[in-house]
This record gives sequence, structure tokens and C-alpha cells, in this order.
Amino acid sequence: MSTTTTVTAADVNKLRQMTGAGMMDCKKALAEANGDFDAAVDYLRKKGQKVAASRADRDAKEGYIIAKTNADNTAGYLIGISCETDFVAKNQDFVNFVEAVLNTAMENNPADGEALKALPMDGVTINDKLFDMIGRIGEKIELSSYTKITAPRVVVYNHPGNRLASMVGLSSAAASADAGKDVAMQIAAMNPVAIDKDDVDSTVVERELEIAKDLSRQEGKPEDMIEKIALGRLNKFYQENTLLNQAYLKEDKKTVRQFLDSVEKGLTVTVFKRVQLG
Repeated sequence: MSTTTTVTAADVNKLRQMTGAGMMDCKKALAEANGDFDAAVDYLRKKGQKVAASRADRDAKEGYIIAKTNADNTAGYLIGISCETDFVAKNQDFVNFVEAVLNTAMENNPADGEALKALPMDGVTINDKLFDMIGRIGEKIELSSYTKITAPRVVVYNHPGNRLASMVGLSSAAASADAGKDVAMQIAAMNPVAIDKDDVDSTVVERELEIAKDLSRQEGKPEDMIEKIALGRLNKFYQENTLLNQAYLKEDKKTVRQFLDSVEKGLTVTVFKRVQLG
């Protein structure tokens, strides 16, 4: 710093208001930048990049997840930003930041996470804002999830604590929000792998069949019965792990498919997403 440059309390406060960084960090940044505010902001951002690099191998298993729908309920957006500690995840500034990123996503409809991070927010990019927060907090902080769905009717469910959220797209715009929420809660609780049997990835089907055959052999079942037994176990896998074939949690004598059909004839799920921390 030049000996003629004096960092005043007003300057420090101004930089704090601009960046949210701590008082001592702002004072040092202004000193290093000879009082130049733009350079001081760059200094703080580079500090965030250094912290990010030094903590790259850390686990960021805490965070905040939230989903919302657009005004006409035809699109759902889900954001997850992770951090290292529960203390940071529950900080109101962190929560506000995640919700601001979600609102930016809803306004701009970016294609993916990288496009989202490149969007402007408060005169800089969201990616810059992430580095600002890393420098200020000193933890690994990253955009861990960004996903969106579209359907005639989209309903979202945010589990209390914001560590888990789900979104479901229904085939009818007239479908009730309550029915949609029940299915979204089912998705959150039961974590299905697909909507229906035919939607399960073929590699998953092959793996489940092989596991079922190995188990049957270990149980000493006759070789000529193994294929039939394996197919039976695969069918049980479908019942437990595909959404429409799962027992409906609120009325387990019905499947989710039967529940939806009772709400509106032919009503079904066209898409769903589920994201959980950790």
C-alpha cells in the first residue's frame, strides 16, 4: 500500500456492504488495493478462489435445497448449494443466497448448472458470488444441484430442514395440488429409481437379475427354477422401486398408479426429480 493511502472506517464499511466480507478482510483488501474498490473486490474474490482450491478435497455434505414452481405450475426448478457445516447451512445469509440463485434460475431458465453459474447477479456472475462467499466464510461451498422439469402440472415438495426436495410432473393440468404433493412426498420418502418398469435402466435390470440368480443358487434352488425365481424377484424389485408400482404410502392397499387413477381417470406421472444432501 502507498503511504499516502489511508483506509477509513467508512471505506471499510462500504466494502463490507458491497461484499459481505468481514471487517478485517475488507481493511486488508483495501490496503492491498491502495484504496481501489474494484481491485479490493477482486482481491477478496481471489481469496475465495484460493480457499476453494485449498478445500477442494473436503466433503461438502451440508447445505440447503429448495424447489419452486413457476406461476402457472408448468415448470419446477430445484437448487442445492452445499457447504461443510450445518452452522453455515442454517445461516440466514446462506439461505437467502440459495433462494436468490433459485429465483435467478427461474427468471432465466438456464440449460444446466454451468449456464446458471454464468448468469449475472448483483453486477457479477453467480460463480463470482460463490467465490465471494467461500472467501468470506472459509468453507467449501458449491452448486451441488440444479435441475428443472416441465409438465402440464408440476408440484414440488420441500422436506422440513431443506436437506431433501422432490418435484413431480403430472399428465393433466387440472390435477389437484394435494394429489401432486402426496406423490411428491412419496418420491421423497421412497426414492424410486424410475416411473414405471419400462423406464428402469437396462443395466440395473441385468444387475438385479444376476443378484437374484446368485441368491437363488446360494439358497440351493434347482437350476431349472432359477430363471423363474429371478424373474419373480425382479418383479418385486419393480413393485418396491418404480413409482407407479409402489404401494401408496397413505393407503397401502393401492399402488400409486391406482391412487392417481382414482383422482382423475388416466392421470399419471410424466417426470420426477429427487435431490438429497449427502
